[in-house]
Amino acid sequence: MGVRTGILLVVVLLIAGLAALNWATLATPAAVSLGFMQVSAPLGLLMLGLTTLLGLMFLVYVIYMQGTVLVDARRHTKEMQAQRELADKAEASRFTELRNFLAEQERQHMAQNGERHAAMLARIERLEEALRLQAEQADRTLAAHMGQLEDRLDRGAPAAAPAVVVPPAEPRDELFVRG
Repeated sequence: MGVRTGILLVVVLLIAGLAALNWATLATPAAVSLGFMQVSAPLGLLMLGLTTLLGLMFLVYVIYMQGTVLVDARRHTKEMQAQRELADKAEASRFTELRNFLAEQERQHMAQNGERHAAMLARIERLEEALRLQAEQADRTLAAHMGQLEDRLDRGAPAAAPAVVVPPAEPRDELFVRG
């Protein structure tokens, strides 16, 4: 029980106690002026009745105000819930959009990496082919020189310096350029 409720209860009990102790005085008839006429009635009971009526009016007013506050609070809570749901949906939409963007970026990077990988494999194959051709040409040149030397040895002629055959220059890739 709150402090205000306790004070209000004490005041009501005091009024009820005073009315009970002084009932004879409150019930004594007296001449009461109503403004346009005079009547004989118990003035104490009239005042007690008006005080009770005033108390009931305040009680009805407090209940009305409390009901209005509760209705407003419920309406405000519903509005806040609706706004929270809108914010959650917007945030989920942003997350979905971000996830889709990141997935697209990853797909693009994977495609670029695949293209780079394929280009590098093709380049390595070209370089291997060029190296194989150079090795075959070097083998043929060496075999030709060996054949000439064998012919000269078979003829008994003095070995002269063999003619050096320089293979034609082929374009080299920067991977095999020596610096």
